[in-house]
Amino acid sequence: MQLPRVKAELLAMRVIPNVDQGLAEKFNLTSDQRSLGFFTLTIDDVGYTALDEATKYADVDVVYAKSFYAGAGHASGPLSGEFIGVLAGPTPEQVRSGLEAVQTTIESEAYFEALNEDHSHVLYAHVVSRTGSYLSNLAGINEGDSLAYLIAPPLEAIYGLDAALKAADVDICVLYEPPSETNFGGGLLTGSQSACQAAADAFRETIVELTKNPLRY
Repeated sequence: MQLPRVKAELLAMRVIPNVDQGLAEKFNLTSDQRSLGFFTLTIDDVGYTALDEATKYADVDVVYAKSFYAGAGHASGPLSGEFIGVLAGPTPEQVRSGLEAVQTTIESEAYFEALNEDHSHVLYAHVVSRTGSYLSNLAGINEGDSLAYLIAPPLEAIYGLDAALKAADVDICVLYEPPSETNFGGGLLTGSQSACQAAADAFRETIVELTKNPLRY
């Protein structure tokens, strides 16, 4: 099932080559983490996914990741968006490599999908075939395991998750109870790559059917 893609917009990126010691302590950096990389963008779940990709392609760790309340439509400034992510690494070069992976993921690999013409109704049914350290830690799974990252508005999310869990041999690792900071909900499911794909497909298809007649129960 092909739905229109809704891509996140990367708003700002910066590297601190040699972070101040006081700031390093506040971020709980290790002694070998001297550089930081920051970015903001308009869709938070794409940002979390991009951070995980960065941990697979560079010697970096995620030291801060946060969604902003009420979403990009109510951002505090033109460069704020909906999410901020912070990577730490031993050198500026490693941090820049991590940010390059972030940018590639945002521009080409991870996206929401629209359920209506004006893109005001969306879902996220993304399969991570091989997790990095960040999402693995969040989900309590091994690095390299597969993950279905499923997000939608509150009612749609819970209804869709039930269908996803019944459609494939997957386990739910994390439930994002609605409302989140951005008033969505969802979860992280794990299993084989094919099972995660089947779960994501069922999530999407169930929500599409729901939107055709939302009051029929």
